[in-house]
Amino acid sequence: MARELTLQEIAERVKGEIIGDPSLIIKGIQPIETAESGYISFLSNPRYKSKAIITRASAIIVSKETEIEGKNLIRVENPYLAFAFVLELFHAEDYTPLGISEWAQIGKGCKLGEKLSVHPFVFIGNDCSIGNGVQLFPGVSIGDGCVIGDDTIVYAHVSIYKRSRIGSRVIIHSGTVIGSDGYGFATDKGKHHKILQLGSVVIEDDVEIGSNCSIDRGTMGVTIIRRGTKIDNLVQIAHNVVVGEDSLIVAQVGISGSTELGKNVTFAGQAGAAGHLKIGDGAIIAARSAVFEDVPPKAFVAGYPAVDNMKWKRAQITFNRLPEFREEIKQLKKRIEELEKIVKKEGG
Repeated sequence: MARELTLQEIAERVKGEIIGDPSLIIKGIQPIETAESGYISFLSNPRYKSKAIITRASAIIVSKETEIEGKNLIRVENPYLAFAFVLELFHAEDYTPLGISEWAQIGKGCKLGEKLSVHPFVFIGNDCSIGNGVQLFPGVSIGDGCVIGDDTIVYAHVSIYKRSRIGSRVIIHSGTVIGSDGYGFATDKGKHHKILQLGSVVIEDDVEIGSNCSIDRGTMGVTIIRRGTKIDNLVQIAHNVVVGEDSLIVAQVGISGSTELGKNVTFAGQAGAAGHLKIGDGAIIAARSAVFEDVPPKAFVAGYPAVDNMKWKRAQITFNRLPEFREEIKQLKKRIEELEKIVKKEGG
């Protein structure tokens, strides 16, 4: 049976102020353009207020400053965050542990928590520790000596190499590899000799890692993804990188070895950083940028090589006008030649 909630119950969850009927029954949440009567929607960008005015939704989550005449509203500090909470209210699934499949393989000396869901064809090596409420989907491979904290979800075909440590409430999506060898080779007379990678990887609590990512271990030391960081799909994080708390790493980013990111750093899509750099707290690296030098805290850089974002924008404007400038220079050069001829002819 579908879940139904009153507007009052929803407002209590999102700590919002009701404008309208608290007893209104809400059946779910829908986009503001296509919402039907009986559903709640949200408005996070004031530019779309015109859509909120004509929506058929029975109620709308809005910012504290927003007024829409004739609509039931819940006013909150952050409408987008409230939207996330309301989605959970209506769609979060109750977790029912499945136990350990007879088709799973578990090594010696493992410590297994309660309320586990270990699906068929999961492999767990020796001396591992698996916390309470962990979900391991088909094809997950966990090497010897790994630790996985409570309520972590590891989706299908994830590989976690030996001695990796995964925190609590972590989500790792399909195809990701944790603890693969860092790119370490010693070259002699044109031949490349592999250097053993004996380090480890630590993923702290409340991290989410997208699909088909690689997070490498190094020769020695630890690669660390700090608490609360969110990593998109197809990201490469090299050996001994440290990613600070609550950072955002967007798709196809590459971070080279031993680079350190501070807290709340954002790397936008396809950006990259060279090795042994320091990226300060709150820094933003724009999409497709290449960082070759340290970035100070709260800086916003862009381009190749990355420079201050406003400087890069001005440079782009100039770049787009290069054909015009080239023509102007040709005309000026021609004019100078004509003037030189006149001066020479007059014997000046």
